Amino acid sequence: MENEFKNQIFHRGIELPKAIADHFTGKAYFNQLVEGGNDWNCPVGYVTFQPGCRNFWHRHPGGQILLVTEGNGWYQEWGQEARYLNPGDVVMIPSGAKHWHGASKDSWFAHIYIETNSDMGSVEWLEEVSEEQYSAL
Repeated sequence: MENEFKNQIFHRGIELPKAIADHFTGKAYFNQLVEGGNDWNCPVGYVTFQPGCRNFWHRHPGGQILLVTEGNGWYQEWGQEARYLNPGDVVMIPSGAKHWHGASKDSWFAHIYIETNSDMGSVEWLEEVSEEQYSAL
């Protein structure tokens, strides 16, 4: 499946390594823009999702910021309605908030992520977003 973004802001990178891909439904690509352990204490990366791809529910102990760059997708925090995402949207995810994000069913989706306060710990992967949950969007 060819990427629909003709002038993608960053190179989509590589397919997710298996250890991370095991926490996604569908195929996604990853480009590390800023390594962790830097003076700002915030790794930055670029993730591109194929249509229908999404990650499992998860938490970031230090929080996370998403900057939507291309396509359309979804973001949902546990217990809240899902939010439809468009290019230019900013999602500020509080420390420890259980959430998921990914592409809509019919669109590629890409975002920059910024892991804030990364010294508080790494991502905690939880259960898969069910087909029933996703199909209801």
